[in-house]
Amino acid sequence: MKYFSRNTAFGSERVLMIPRRMTILLCAALAACAPQEVVRSTAPEAPATVAVAQPAPPPPVVALPYGDAVKLAARDLFTKAKLPDGQSFNLVIDPLVDGTTGMQSVATVAMEQQVTEIVANNYPRYQVKPFNSANLAAAPLVFIGTFTPINLQGKASGERDAYRVCFALADLKTGKIVSKGFARSQTDGIDPTPLPYFRDAPLWVNDKIVEGYIKTCQGTSAGDPINAAYLDKVSVVAGIDEATKAYNNRKYKDSLALFTALLRNPAGDQPRVHTGIYLSNAKLGRRNAAMQEFSKMASQGMGAKRLAVKFGFQNGGSALAKDQNPYDSWLKELASVSSKLAKTSETCFEVGGHTGRGGSEPLNERLALQRAEYVKQRLLAVHKDLANVITTKGYGSSEALVATGKGDPFDSLDRRIEFKSTQCPTKS
Repeated sequence: MKYFSRNTAFGSERVLMIPRRMTILLCAALAACAPQEVVRSTAPEAPATVAVAQPAPPPPVVALPYGDAVKLAARDLFTKAKLPDGQSFNLVIDPLVDGTTGMQSVATVAMEQQVTEIVANNYPRYQVKPFNSANLAAAPLVFIGTFTPINLQGKASGERDAYRVCFALADLKTGKIVSKGFARSQTDGIDPTPLPYFRDAPLWVNDKIVEGYIKTCQGTSAGDPINAAYLDKVSVVAGIDEATKAYNNRKYKDSLALFTALLRNPAGDQPRVHTGIYLSNAKLGRRNAAMQEFSKMASQGMGAKRLAVKFGFQNGGSALAKDQNPYDSWLKELASVSSKLAKTSETCFEVGGHTGRGGSEPLNERLALQRAEYVKQRLLAVHKDLANVITTKGYGSSEALVATGKGDPFDSLDRRIEFKSTQCPTKS
């Protein structure tokens, strides 16, 4: 580098001499660092890409040990109940049921006992009273609940991994739901064995009152009205419970008298009552009287568009099992009821075969269809006029209700033959 001296007002100074080539390079570098003028293109700009936030996945369903789940659902129910402060309330418990089948089981009885203890120990403003007609007449709070096998996605289908506990508190004075409580329970330690009345019942009917009970628990929110089908018949539910307990305790004469007495009330003309009369007569050896009730039950079920018959089949076969149930008599009554409805209301029927969840599904569907065809042929042997009225279908285990897959009496309802009313084909 070369320097030269020059005189200024402040004295002499040395000045660096930069060669021309270096000057050009330095200027180019400085220009690159300087702010640049923005030159806009005449072409339209590409639309900006906006990142859309994906919704967070739902939190996993947590299933608690059975006892903890019941405590959580009860606490959820009673702590959220909007009732006047400083008052006590009478409370009756309408026996809890399976939320899919409407049956009572060892598990639902145990849950009711636990709820009674929880109320007594933790919620003194509620006085638990016996579930009877006299206490119901005073329009108390009614505790109802369902215990439903579900999968961990919360659906009552597929393989059941857990149970959904649903509690509801209903006020008979206002006709409204006071509070709700929910929890998920693990399956360990739960005994789903149906109580004798429900185990022995030959038919599973689409009972509107039981359905109303379940809907009141599962299909409402606090402040909603109690399901009308349940509320309108609540006057007889305590009597049904008393008669059912007599049957479960093998007091068949008492259960027959109690069930029969309920028919004096128009609200007592319902499937549960006729089922009790059938079962009590059957246990007492009164076969003709039992089959008269079977016919009434079948008429009610088919009239309600859905009726399931708990036929017992030979293991892996389509023929009926050789047990103590009077299957021949059942088939005779079912054929007569079907024929009568077909003539009077131009109703046709689908006879659907169902199986439990064991085995491969293609085999289940084939076996279910074979059983449905077998039943159809047995019905035609009684009433040939049903040939153009009945169709068959094999569902396999796709609509299993109990879904334990054990193949024992506890999931016999899964191996049902189901009658569904259908629209008859139009005649050309």
